[in-house]
Amino acid sequence: MMRQSGDGQQQYLINAAVFFGGFLLFWEWLRPLEQVTDTEDVTIFILYAAFCFVLSFLQLPWYVSSPLKLLGMAYLIDGLFLEQAFLSKEWFLAVYADLVVNFEFIVAREWWEMTPFFRSLLFFILLWLMSYLLYYWLVIAKKTLFFIVITIIYITILDTFTVYEGMTAIIRTFAVSFVMLGLTSFTKEMANEKIPVRGGKRTTSWVVPLLVVVIASSLLGYLGPKFEPQWPDPVPFMESAAEGIGNGSGPGIRKVGYGENDSRLGGSFVQDDSPVFQVAANERYYWRVESKDFYTGKGWERTIERETQFHGNGELSLDFHSPTVLSEESSFAVVGFNGETRLPVLVYPYGISAVDAVGEAEYRVEPESGRIETIIEGNRGSLETYQLAFNEPSFSINKLEEDNGTISSENVAPYLQLPEGLPQRVKDLAAEITEPHEKKYEKVKAVERYFSSTGFEYDTTGIPVPSEDEDYVDQFLFESQVGYCDNFSTSMIVLLRSIDIPARWVKGFTGGDLLNEKIERNGEELNVYQVTNSNAHSWVEVWFEGVGWVPFEPTKGFINRAEFYQEVDPNETPENEGTEEPEIDPNLNDPSLNPRNRLEDSLSEDEASGGGANGKSFSWLSWILGILVVAGLVFGLYKSRFNWLSRWYLFRYMKKSDNESYQKAYHFLIKVLAHRGLRRKEGQTLREFAKEIDRDFQTEHMSRLTYQYEKILYRPQKEEGQWDQEKEIWADLLKRSLS
Repeated sequence: MMRQSGDGQQQYLINAAVFFGGFLLFWEWLRPLEQVTDTEDVTIFILYAAFCFVLSFLQLPWYVSSPLKLLGMAYLIDGLFLEQAFLSKEWFLAVYADLVVNFEFIVAREWWEMTPFFRSLLFFILLWLMSYLLYYWLVIAKKTLFFIVITIIYITILDTFTVYEGMTAIIRTFAVSFVMLGLTSFTKEMANEKIPVRGGKRTTSWVVPLLVVVIASSLLGYLGPKFEPQWPDPVPFMESAAEGIGNGSGPGIRKVGYGENDSRLGGSFVQDDSPVFQVAANERYYWRVESKDFYTGKGWERTIERETQFHGNGELSLDFHSPTVLSEESSFAVVGFNGETRLPVLVYPYGISAVDAVGEAEYRVEPESGRIETIIEGNRGSLETYQLAFNEPSFSINKLEEDNGTISSENVAPYLQLPEGLPQRVKDLAAEITEPHEKKYEKVKAVERYFSSTGFEYDTTGIPVPSEDEDYVDQFLFESQVGYCDNFSTSMIVLLRSIDIPARWVKGFTGGDLLNEKIERNGEELNVYQVTNSNAHSWVEVWFEGVGWVPFEPTKGFINRAEFYQEVDPNETPENEGTEEPEIDPNLNDPSLNPRNRLEDSLSEDEASGGGANGKSFSWLSWILGILVVAGLVFGLYKSRFNWLSRWYLFRYMKKSDNESYQKAYHFLIKVLAHRGLRRKEGQTLREFAKEIDRDFQTEHMSRLTYQYEKILYRPQKEEGQWDQEKEIWADLLKRSLS
């Protein structure tokens, strides 16, 4: 009896050690949550998991352990989210109300609307269930190896696809796993051989060597030399091959595209030309989706209360601008999503006034952010095709310059928010950039120009991810100076807010690529543009008193599509116009007094008299002067040949779509670049030359043109019409080369 008791106690301790090892491995599942999710602190979840593990191991009756776990969960939820007295009537009513609302979201399949309270509650329940499941796996079924394998897979996947660094996690997992496997194997061997598992030399002879081997191998593995990665990084290939829109929002390498979670910006992404939607319109527009107000130091969130309005098909407008802002006559556009990638929101240009979709549809509008969700049959859904009417705004520079920085609206205050830990050097830089300017508009333009006039580069690869104690904007402005639209737009907003200028972060899509087709709608012929994941973009809106929200484009290589104009005072006298009318000499009308007539008369007299030395001398002088004038004109035309030839080429080739025009335009661009001093070196391939040009201009345009040029050379029959898609970037490079 004493032997059985001793054996039972020894087995109990071994089971406790194995189960404790299981908890340590489960802890590795919780550690990455702070970096790869919106969870700010996992300490509470770890404590609750430990509490559940202890109760599961003690094997208390369910009517004892379940109330204890439930009470612990309620206590933690209360401390995180509820303000009412714990377990009071008001407390239960608040919990009930939150549960009802969230169950409605579940029934409506609006998972994204679930509150933090409910999401945390579900996670606590998951921890509860995992504690019981792991007890069964590790202690009863003794499936230790299975849990170890899936833990290693989990860590390696996060290490590969997210910002989480899994090296130390793998080392900890290795050490804990070998101890667990050793103890499990020890007990199995003892059971098979029917040897008692009580203390003494027998147990020590197993446990001590096990610990020594695990510790020694862990140290050797950590300190020993290691090979460089033997395989290429699979992430870019896998993500570029994936279908559908890229919704990744965390750091690390992602596929470019529109995503809803922007709380963690940074990291590289691979280009993705998967189509998202097509647009039929007169010209290119920026397609807006929403704005966000709160900068966390790592990314963007929406914190302003979401006041919503519901509209059906028909009139639908957003009051981004004052009624005094001029707008062009009503335009319209047709938006059509393909079958694979649809968004549950409207994409729309500035000045939207009406929407009309096929079938019954309702629109949930957030006036503050401009987000317009589509509701179909009571649920959030996606439209296939819809038509938009809009009045494109034009902003008066005179009105913008009248803003002296006074803020009269309380609604604008949230757009001055900055994180408490923002480094002082960011604020100092904002003051330095805008110090020479007095007017608010001039300061905004100075910040917008800052990125293109200094050493910043646009790139989508090799972009660093800020560490936990590093600010996203500070890293971009002072450390990397390399990034894409999120870096540029966020940095401009933070710089403006640092000098008390309200600004907000806007996201959507750029205009897309012109297709070689047109459609007729309402008696008007419209161009068709293809908008892909690569056109996902972010930009800046700045608040001006008396005007409203005005878009700006700080990203290097992109052009602001908004219209600006300068008003002219009709009472103001032009600088080149005198204040008095010049007096007219009445004798000017006398032909005999006109110097030209007198010169011609003199020539006629010489010719009539048979010429002479003076006449012959004048004839030669005329020829010399004429030759000099013609030579001067020819020389001037030759010196400026690329300027007037560029205008001719722009006029000629922008109207053509054949491959021959593409090749001629490409060769002319090579000549213009050579004239600027960017000559192609001997032995240099076109692709190498294109990359050199792109580095100089901070774009990817030359590489894109060269890629299409080579495709036309080798497969001309398949690329007819490609020139339509490349005209604008060719024209942009041409203008840059001549500037």
